[in-house]
Amino acid sequence: MEKKRIDDYEPGPVPPPAPLDRFGFVKPELNNSPDGLAKGRSANEYEREERRIRKWRKMIGVGGSDWKHYVKRKPHVVKRRIRKGIPDCLRGLVWQLISGSRDLLLMNPGVYEQLVIYETSASELDIIRDISRTFPSHVFFQQRHGPGQRSLYNVLKAYSVFDRDVGYVQGMGFLAALLLLYMSEEDAFWLLVALLKGAVHAPMEGLYQVGLPLVQQYLFQFDQLVREYLPKLGEHFTQEMINPSMYASQWFITVFSYSFPFHLALRIWDVFLYEGVKIVFKVGLALLKYCHDDMINLPFEKLIHALRNFPEDAMDPNTLLPMAYTIKVSKRLEGLNQEYEKKNGKQVQLADFHEKQKQS
Repeated sequence: MEKKRIDDYEPGPVPPPAPLDRFGFVKPELNNSPDGLAKGRSANEYEREERRIRKWRKMIGVGGSDWKHYVKRKPHVVKRRIRKGIPDCLRGLVWQLISGSRDLLLMNPGVYEQLVIYETSASELDIIRDISRTFPSHVFFQQRHGPGQRSLYNVLKAYSVFDRDVGYVQGMGFLAALLLLYMSEEDAFWLLVALLKGAVHAPMEGLYQVGLPLVQQYLFQFDQLVREYLPKLGEHFTQEMINPSMYASQWFITVFSYSFPFHLALRIWDVFLYEGVKIVFKVGLALLKYCHDDMINLPFEKLIHALRNFPEDAMDPNTLLPMAYTIKVSKRLEGLNQEYEKKNGKQVQLADFHEKQKQS
């Protein structure tokens, strides 16, 4: 039987109109969250935002022409402004500049089109199955086999052909979908390549390879950091037999885009693309620190629920992120990386030894 491609499907009915938040997600009926309702801005707030956008435009230049020069000249200014949040109207362009994906795009003209149109992927049916589960409440992705779902399919299919060793893994859909809300298909594809192949920071492909090797490493590192930075909570987790694989895997696999409020995920992504994965560790530790007193006496089941359902006040980026920025993890992460490689190397050697023993 011939394999079906997404072009063989007719688009489903257009969902009925519904009230949307400022990012395009359907509002829950009872939503009082700070980001959800598109509140009217005061004249002062509007003027302040306009000033901020003007500063960013000056820093970037036309189409990003001044960006590299500005970063070299004033790196501390760039870092500070990114940590305060990139203006939403410039986010797509800035993400491409800070991730190195714009350079990849310019060096590879026509490659994306070739991958989408002329190549086939073993993952096509898996991608079609999963795309309707990715941001299902966003207006762009709601229509079954509609424009948003087709764009998401194209990006994921192209990547699965571009890197057949990684292919397609479900969590990648949230990365690609987030990018598509801020840029074209081709731009989103090259940013995905920049992340997974490590154009600027450490490659992310190990999060999606067989056995999820990088996820295992990050969870080991995070577990150790919890014990060191929050010893009482770390001890309580040990007593209740809680480990990070029960609550933190998706933080790393989707960089908080899976279940966190969208306005917070965007602010984390601003920093993540500029500073690398250490922000995921910092935000995770900051969340646990913020909720420390509430969690310290909870039994197992309530603790698991709390770790998967953080309170709304903990998710306020203007509270959580400044707390995260005060947590220093870079040097410790390097040490824990070496520790993990040493420990893992011994396990691999032991496995090889046992395999040879069986064969002899």
